[in-house]
Amino acid sequence: MKIIEYPQHKDWKTLLSRPALDNSSLTETVTAVLDDIKSRGDAAVKEYELKFDKVQLDSLQVSESEIAEAETLVAEELKNAIRLAKSNIEKFHAAQDHELPRIETMPGVTCWQKAMPIEKVGLYIPGGTAPLFSTVLMLAVPARIAGCKEIVLCTPPAKNGKVHPAVLFAAKVAGVSKIFKIGGVQAIGSMAYGTESVPKVYKIFGPGNQYVTAAKQRVSLKDVAIDMPAGPSEVEVIADETANPSFVAADLLSQAEHGVDSQAVCITTSKDLAEKVLAEVERQLQLLPRKEIAEKSVANSKIILVKDLEEVIDVTNEYAPEHLIISTSNYMQIAERITNAGSIFLGHLTPESAGDYASGTNHTLPTNGYAKAYSGVNLDSFRKKITYQEITPDGLQRIGNAIEIMAENEQLFAHKNAVTLRMNK
Repeated sequence: MKIIEYPQHKDWKTLLSRPALDNSSLTETVTAVLDDIKSRGDAAVKEYELKFDKVQLDSLQVSESEIAEAETLVAEELKNAIRLAKSNIEKFHAAQDHELPRIETMPGVTCWQKAMPIEKVGLYIPGGTAPLFSTVLMLAVPARIAGCKEIVLCTPPAKNGKVHPAVLFAAKVAGVSKIFKIGGVQAIGSMAYGTESVPKVYKIFGPGNQYVTAAKQRVSLKDVAIDMPAGPSEVEVIADETANPSFVAADLLSQAEHGVDSQAVCITTSKDLAEKVLAEVERQLQLLPRKEIAEKSVANSKIILVKDLEEVIDVTNEYAPEHLIISTSNYMQIAERITNAGSIFLGHLTPESAGDYASGTNHTLPTNGYAKAYSGVNLDSFRKKITYQEITPDGLQRIGNAIEIMAENEQLFAHKNAVTLRMNK
């Protein structure tokens, strides 16, 4: 990590670029796996589990006895932490459930919307270097609140053929319908196409490595919806002279330990703080169990020194971070001017870790600058809205002539006739 002092505006784009992932070499592998699963179902999935996850599976679905056994293997302290997080996530997402009003746009013309759950959703929970049981809660809890009838979860098993107990416990607590021991591309293919064991779903959620990301993008072209474009995780910290350098460094490193392609950025107007944060990052990095991962990520990361608050805000809105921590004395004033961010953490005592686990907000967020156009996962992510309209005789007389004129001028005479016949009647 290095300090970049007072960059020119013309250099921002290069400076704020994310670590580049070349997915071109993945295309052939991902396409071959997906096509094979589409044609051969379970048999292909089991072969790829052996090839990629190094495990021979007789059955893909996690059994009730395995779920019961997992519950006995999770420490009570962790169970209580998961229950607390689940409760807060539930409260926050349940509060997003609003009844939509009926609107009379003019006398006799009534329009309204109705939110309907997506009936079948698929959740992908990575295994990899850490068991992400928190992501189970972030996806399954709002899916259940939304009313999804079938919540399917896929996650890679360990080499002993078992799923991490905490993942299974979180899935049970959150209300998952079916759990499968499938990882990577084969998990995405199974949920997108359906197999003898895995139900086909209508929308797939969840993070993953570059293979999973490429698979999600491919199946989204015509087979199934996905939550959002995804890339490596990232954080930006805005800090002033009142910030605690050790807190800021810890926030940067908590993101860096996610993966070698994660990115952490600190924006500040204080050179003294920048130097202290840099020193603290180096000190804390040496103490991390995941040091090897974090130090590679830190190489993609930077501290940017800018001249004033206006530049802080402009740089931030250009970067559009997945996570934004505002560790300043006037954090609310800055927050009000941020237009592009996935989730914002306010003040010196609000770390990104809170949103990652237990504050209640969702940690499935847009990365790679997509926060300029996308929201993070929320209750509406698991629903679609159907619009309705009802017209009375009086309403048709009031609106009909405008419809006829517009249809005729677009040269769509059947459209016009559909109204004319009714008005004449």
